[in-house]
Amino acid sequence: MISKGCEQCAKGGKMVMFVYGYCDQRDCFYCPLGENRKNVEQVYANERPVESDEDVIAEAKKMDALGSSITGGEPQEVLERTCHYIELLKDEFGEDHHIHLYTGITGGRENMRRLAEAGLDEIRFHPPLELWGDMHGTEWEEILYIAREEGLTPAFEIPGIRPEPEFMEFIDEGAADFCNINEFEMSDGNYRRMQEEGFERKEGHMSAVEDSRGDILDVMGDHEKVYFCTSVFKDAAQHRRRLKRMARNVRREFDDVTDDGTLVYGKSYADPARFEELGVPEEYYTVKSDHVEVAWWLLEEMIEDGDVNDGEIVEQYPNYDGTVVERTPLA
Repeated sequence: MISKGCEQCAKGGKMVMFVYGYCDQRDCFYCPLGENRKNVEQVYANERPVESDEDVIAEAKKMDALGSSITGGEPQEVLERTCHYIELLKDEFGEDHHIHLYTGITGGRENMRRLAEAGLDEIRFHPPLELWGDMHGTEWEEILYIAREEGLTPAFEIPGIRPEPEFMEFIDEGAADFCNINEFEMSDGNYRRMQEEGFERKEGHMSAVEDSRGDILDVMGDHEKVYFCTSVFKDAAQHRRRLKRMARNVRREFDDVTDDGTLVYGKSYADPARFEELGVPEEYYTVKSDHVEVAWWLLEEMIEDGDVNDGEIVEQYPNYDGTVVERTPLA
């Protein structure tokens, strides 16, 4: 049985709260953060820059969020800020709004206590790569028990660099609840560093690293509490399904929602009075300051019949700024 956080993520129901772009672990060659997120103070709720608490609540409501994940950079380095957002989300959406946090440091008992008091449900540790296999008897073993004593669910979340049986040992010993292994990926943020370490992208794949999963699955794949999250699944669960949740919430009567979670509609610069003259039902179009947005299939039909001269079909994301994916002219 997967964790509640993973279950919500699989449904596309987790909002991602990026609270801080700085991190003391500066030598992680696989860090995926791009230039717009690395070493910045800006907070983001999904892709929305956060300027107020209202932005966070609006984004969560827009996607009908089931829960949230707290990430960075290092969220424990701005503990007061991190706790504020946990409390904000819990106060607004209740205890069932599951919140987990990713961290690359141990933090200590006081941090665990404060996070638990704020309402954090689950903490996922990512120990430095150089310590893998040698963490028993260290602060990394101790913090797992401390986190549980303070009321948090302790777990590991690591990149799929290599198999490491010690993570399974911690689970079997009752220290950690589970271990998530993310398929090793190359991003715009780490591509050059990854190449310098000898890694290459898998042929025909946008991000997954060649030979990043075989050995891991052989060694760790049969453990019931070790979960291997593929890059394809992450794209479908974390991005596409999240977009679909947003699209269903924000779509207008005439918007079509695609399988990718984008919105499709028609756009015309014809005089709005023309739509009224033609008897187009009000629910099939809306008048903007300099154009009209309308059901794409209706606009296509109107242009074919000569009722309107031209227009285009627009496909866009349902995110906060409505990023346009494609425009298809109609004439």
